[in-house]
Amino acid sequence: MAEGVLLLGPILFQDFELPERVRWGGQQRLTVHSLPGGVRVIDSLGRDDSDIVWSGVFSGDDAAVRARALDLMRAEGGSWSLTWEWFFYTVVIARFDADYARSNWIPYRVTCKVVRDETAAALEATVSLATSVLDDLASAQNLGSAVALSGAIGSFAPTQATQPGSTAYAGASSALAGASQQIDTGIAGTEGQLGTASVSDAAGLDTTTNLAGQLAALTAARGYVGRAAANLANADT
Repeated sequence: MAEGVLLLGPILFQDFELPERVRWGGQQRLTVHSLPGGVRVIDSLGRDDSDIVWSGVFSGDDAAVRARALDLMRAEGGSWSLTWEWFFYTVVIARFDADYARSNWIPYRVTCKVVRDETAAALEATVSLATSVLDDLASAQNLGSAVALSGAIGSFAPTQATQPGSTAYAGASSALAGASQQIDTGIAGTEGQLGTASVSDAAGLDTTTNLAGQLAALTAARGYVGRAAANLANADT
C-alpha cells in the first residue's frame, strides 16, 4: 500500500513510512477429535487474529522524533486504534524495531497485537442482512410462482448491495421493487382468470385448481419479497 492512509494512534504514516504491504489475517481455533475409522469431529472455538505487521522508513528532519514517539507508544503498552483503507482495529504495539542509519533515515518494523476487529460487527451485520434477503428471495423462487427472480437475486452479488447510499444498494432496491410489481401483476391476472373460470366440467375444475395454486404461490412469494424489501429498507436503522 505504497499510497493511502495508515494511522496508528496519533501517528499518521506518510511518504517512505508507508509500507508496501501490511500483513494481517489469522486462523480459526479448532479442537479436533480423532475417532476410530478416521472419523473426525471438529469444534470451532472462535477467531484467533494474527499479529498485524508492516515496515517502512522514517525519513526527514523529524524522523528520529517520530520513531521515538512510536517506541514510547510501544513502551506504554496502551491500546491504540489502527486504520487503513477499510480496516479498523484496536491494537497493542507488541514490538517495535528500528535501525538507526542516520538522523533522517530510520528503517523500522512494527508488530501489533489485535485486541478487537472494530469492523467485524458491521461486516457481520451486512453479511447477515444479505443472507436473510437472499434466503427470502430463494424461498419465493422455489414456490414455483412463475415469477422470475433471478434479476433480483443477482442484484445482491455486489458486496455494497446492502450499504445504503451506494449504487449497488439503489440497484438492489429497484430490483426488489420490480419483483414486487411483477408479483402484484401476476396476482391481479390470476384473480381475474379465477373470476371467469368455470367448474362445470372436469377440465374447468382442473383449471380452477391450478389457478388457485398459482394464486397461493404468488401470494406467498409476495410475502417473502416484501419482507426482503423491508429488511433492505431498514439496513441503515
